[in-house]
Amino acid sequence: MIHEPVLIPPLAASAALVHSASSQPLAQPRSLVVGHLLAAAVGYGVLALAHSSPWAAAVAGGVTLAATLVARTPHSPACATAVVVVLQAPAPGRFVPLLLGATVLLALTGFAASRVRRGTPRYPVYWL
Repeated sequence: MIHEPVLIPPLAASAALVHSASSQPLAQPRSLVVGHLLAAAVGYGVLALAHSSPWAAAVAGGVTLAATLVARTPHSPACATAVVVVLQAPAPGRFVPLLLGATVLLALTGFAASRVRRGTPRYPVYWL
């Protein structure tokens, strides 16, 4: 429907964190949303400098990991977002808004699910 299947792998990993490890720092909304957006920025930056190649994708993944740690927004699935951007070169005008919307929606579903399921930890532990 959205014609961006490249979003599926990183967001599937994010969903697993949000719904099965909801109390971990990697699953918190700030890490989820900012981590993926930072990864997209890194991915597009590496793509502009080095073009699409497996080596450039590896660099983008590593730089994303370092950047999310420095920004205090660790989210390992975001590294996959950077790799996807470098290897697939999706149009940023469509990809970034979809990524933002999908990560916000994922955080909201984690919030709603934690209120519905009994005996599960509250999500998020913290918003910012």
